Amino acid sequence: MNWISNVVPPKIRSLLRRDTPENLWVKCPESGQLVFHKDLEANLMVVPGSGYHMAIGAKPRLASLFDGGDFEEIAAPETQSDPLKFRDIKRYADRLKENRAKTGAYDAVTLAFGKLDGLAVTVAVQDFAFQGGTLGVAAGEAIIAGMTWAVERRTPFIIFTASGGARMQEGMFALMQMPRITVAVRRLRHARLPYIVVLTNPTTGGVTASYAMLGDVHVAEPGAVIGFAGARVIEQTIRERLPEGFQRAEYLHAHGMVDMVVARPQLRDALARLCSLLMRTPLGAAA
Repeated sequence: MNWISNVVPPKIRSLLRRDTPENLWVKCPESGQLVFHKDLEANLMVVPGSGYHMAIGAKPRLASLFDGGDFEEIAAPETQSDPLKFRDIKRYADRLKENRAKTGAYDAVTLAFGKLDGLAVTVAVQDFAFQGGTLGVAAGEAIIAGMTWAVERRTPFIIFTASGGARMQEGMFALMQMPRITVAVRRLRHARLPYIVVLTNPTTGGVTASYAMLGDVHVAEPGAVIGFAGARVIEQTIRERLPEGFQRAEYLHAHGMVDMVVARPQLRDALARLCSLLMRTPLGAAA
């Protein structure tokens, strides 16, 4: 029995009872450490003790990247939401509505334009919270629009990838986004503009097999899973035990598939240096 409910008068009871937010404390999946949510947010969703990188939303990531947290969101082209009228246990159109309500975004990719240490840059962020960051028609059109924006304004293009691959509910329409984005990457190359890929956890499937591995520079966040097929599928196929840390950012860096592994709090400075070097502009000179 609850003595507060049974003994304490209602007026005093209302003073004693406090509503505690469910996410006040967050448990680190790696170390089990409990972290105060505000401290975690202040550290860009990186657990202070273990360094474990938790998922971060598109808007907070963009705010942490641009000078003063100021950026202009670029509107992505409108597309047909459900080209195949797909349905499994529920309608795909209903899944899209749920994800849009949950994330506040139209689809998995958010585009932004702003200054990074005084240098104008165009940025795309894939949000894993939206349908697993999967690549569909809307996401593909957004990335292509971002690259076109970068070419027209002569800026570097940075993309933060986080995806389970192509979106199965859109079938061939989703798969066709891979060659279409590859053509857009070639336009960036032809314009001699930097294309920088930041691989975050997880980046898998057709996204890894296409534009995520076409960057001029590949940067990865610590511990990020990066690969095409899952490790368990590979083990079952080759019938061998995979090496420790296989498909993790550090393993890929050691074997030459990733150029840099940079912790999220240091990522802004690293990207500013890369953009400055590739655009041949001194840091802060474009401010």
